[in-house]
Amino acid sequence: MGQMIGIPFIFWLIVEMADFGSERQFFAIIGILGIVLLFSKWYSKRTVKIASLILMLLPIASRFFEVPLEKFDYHGFQIPLSIYIGLSIILILVPANKLNAQ
Repeated sequence: MGQMIGIPFIFWLIVEMADFGSERQFFAIIGILGIVLLFSKWYSKRTVKIASLILMLLPIASRFFEVPLEKFDYHGFQIPLSIYIGLSIILILVPANKLNAQ
């Protein structure tokens, strides 16, 4: 129970990008593209933020279908994922100029 997070997910994405010809390589590249969008000059646009969130969640969603769900059943995975999704949604909904004004 709860054995999915042996290495940080960013390292898993980088390693899987080198696994040529697999479906996981496709999702790893998509995840890396989502991370690259975070640092682009277009990230202030709401649609780019939504696209970046979706691109970064797709590799995790693909892992949900590849391994048993019991592997994800522990707080060391669920809490950080919930915080990430929650904060990302807040940053999408609240305009950046409101955050900078405070």
